[in-house]
Amino acid sequence: MAKRLNPIEFKEMLAQDQGILIDVRTALEVEAGYIEGAVNYDLNNGDFVNAMEHLDKSKTYYLYCRSGARSGKAAELLEQAGFPKVFNVGGFEELANAGFEVAY
Repeated sequence: MAKRLNPIEFKEMLAQDQGILIDVRTALEVEAGYIEGAVNYDLNNGDFVNAMEHLDKSKTYYLYCRSGARSGKAAELLEQAGFPKVFNVGGFEELANAGFEVAY
């Protein structure tokens, strides 16, 4: 099971390993704002599963959604596919409230 990082742990990890931030929310959710620098692969419509085929297994991946549930499922999918460095960083609001920059 992928490790769940709180915002403070996530900031510390980012300082050591930039990695790739993936937003697994729907396009409608992303339109309301997303964490700066994130790429969006919607878990619900198959975008995420399709994107997995093109992701580099040597990279570190940080995943978030609205609450942390979908990002947890997505992180498990990556781990099952052999990705060793995968972290669930929780929900969008939690990250935004912790000071991560929001883009629109």
